[in-house]
Amino acid sequence: GENHVQELVKKQPLLPKDIRWHHIGHLQKNKVKYIIPFFHLKHAVDSERLIRTIIKESEKIDRKVGLLIQLKIAVEESKYGMNEDEILSLLENRDIMESPHISIKGLMAMASFVDSEQQLRMEFGRAKTLFDQIKEAEFENLTDFTILSMGMSGDYQLALDCGSNMVRIGSLLFGSRTA
Repeated sequence: GENHVQELVKKQPLLPKDIRWHHIGHLQKNKVKYIIPFFHLKHAVDSERLIRTIIKESEKIDRKVGLLIQLKIAVEESKYGMNEDEILSLLENRDIMESPHISIKGLMAMASFVDSEQQLRMEFGRAKTLFDQIKEAEFENLTDFTILSMGMSGDYQLALDCGSNMVRIGSLLFGSRTA
């Protein structure tokens, strides 16, 4: 997993070709073309415009990529993501959902950066509720919708308790970024 496009592009050719790369950070539309050829799963897809750009770039090389739609659960303005209504509307958009070049694999959410377990539980609970609602609705073309990615190094245990089945714990494994 990598959250910096420039670092991902530098590392990819130097490492084994069978690595399943995850891009986990915010992605600007103008940088999609650099990672489309090799990433396996794009976390943090935070807008319909970004999805359309991913589809366009994937069509150019006839590639199918996995996406996690970012649900905005945090109260912080600095966090990206779509609200519940935007996500449900997106899942009903036939031209997006019928694209052979993407597979929406699930939801991704980042909680607020706070010490309040109560607030974190509430935010993670919102994500789990929407995830379950989407699964129960049985939207067409969501057969691979199985991932609820929430929780990072500081709150992953609570996220797991709240239903997460994928966590992002890079700084716990590798230490904090220096640059």
